[in-house]
Amino acid sequence: MEVLQIGLILMGLLFLFLGAGLWVALALFAIGVFAMDVFTSAQTGPIIATTAWSSLATWSLAPLPLFIWMGEILFRSRLSEDMFTGLAPWLNKLPGRLLHVNILGCGIFAAVSGSSAATAATIGRMSIPELRKQGYADSLILGTLAGSGTLGLLIPPSIILIVYGVSAELSIARLFIAGVIPGAMLIVMFMSFVGIWATINKDKMPAAAPSIPFAEKIRASGRLIPVIVLIAAVIGSIYGGVATPTEAAAFGVVGALILSALSGSLSKESLIDGIMGATRTSCMICFILAGAAVLTVAMGFTGVPRELAAWIAHMELSPYALLGALTIFFIVLGCFLDGISVVVLTTSVILPMVQAAGIDLLWFGIYVVLVVEMSQITPPVGFNLFVLQGLTGKNLFKIAVAALPFFFLLLFAALMITVFPGIVTWLPTQMSG
Repeated sequence: MEVLQIGLILMGLLFLFLGAGLWVALALFAIGVFAMDVFTSAQTGPIIATTAWSSLATWSLAPLPLFIWMGEILFRSRLSEDMFTGLAPWLNKLPGRLLHVNILGCGIFAAVSGSSAATAATIGRMSIPELRKQGYADSLILGTLAGSGTLGLLIPPSIILIVYGVSAELSIARLFIAGVIPGAMLIVMFMSFVGIWATINKDKMPAAAPSIPFAEKIRASGRLIPVIVLIAAVIGSIYGGVATPTEAAAFGVVGALILSALSGSLSKESLIDGIMGATRTSCMICFILAGAAVLTVAMGFTGVPRELAAWIAHMELSPYALLGALTIFFIVLGCFLDGISVVVLTTSVILPMVQAAGIDLLWFGIYVVLVVEMSQITPPVGFNLFVLQGLTGKNLFKIAVAALPFFFLLLFAALMITVFPGIVTWLPTQMSG
């Protein structure tokens, strides 16, 4: 049987399993076992056992549960309430006013959660009632939340960047730092769009709240400042070469526990809930990674990635044409799968093509995250859309329409880093250690 025919059969079975509602990890394991048993003469059992074990027995994954736990601790603290009261006084005079709280709030929470859906849910739960009470239109509230929630995938410590780093065998620290400037660029782009829209549509914006003295603004931000300092210390220690990602994550957990205790939100129940939440999420991600590793080895034995890479090379696509085709591919795939599943499913096949085209894998990791971010706000399976539908009860497609401008801003950001790759690669080259 032709190798590419084997690839089509395996792809069809994978989508059949996923469409039937089988867990992503189990679908990956099942396809790997099927491919090894049917299309190769390899010893399936020993290969799968050693592959699954070796994919998880790596220190590169050590920061994963720690960063997730840090986010769980702060998620259960009063961070979201502190975020609104701390940011609102400073943003009330900007064009767009308190809509910027959604954007900056998501940017800050993204740096402690590493999750897009958790970022949108946390900030949305706090800001939607308050912004509605002050007269902001639902379309503006939901659009800024859906778009800005995607920052949870890019701004370090990003869980998806850890997964990509392990899959591509890249430095997690360098990937984290590579996401800093693109993340800041997206925040500026989102705020600029809201400011321009509000300036053009002044009649649709509610009146500004009365100004308050500078000292009162500082007082209102008092409880938010320690969280920002903690984030800066975690990322700064990695950038300066003072700590590895694992050490920085451990420091972040200790800092989050101290802040939670000082704010009075740390209890036995919240501590246990945080540990269990981090355990469930970490196990889910590790299960998917193990399944992806098994599928990768099985695909290697069948020769599908090698043949596919040769086929793509025979087409003689330029790097830009390849990126254009991959952009469409990732957006379509992201309409049906979550971001982590998209990354682990595709790296074994995509990375050889990308390397053959001479594309930097570090840069490509940030590009992939940007494109996967777009899929978080596209129906039918945009996870941020589901989160906001659950919070508001609004129609899924109405939320998607509200988020459409942010989809195009993300697309423009992907174009920007393609034309100016230094946006991604400059900061990692300046790292110490």
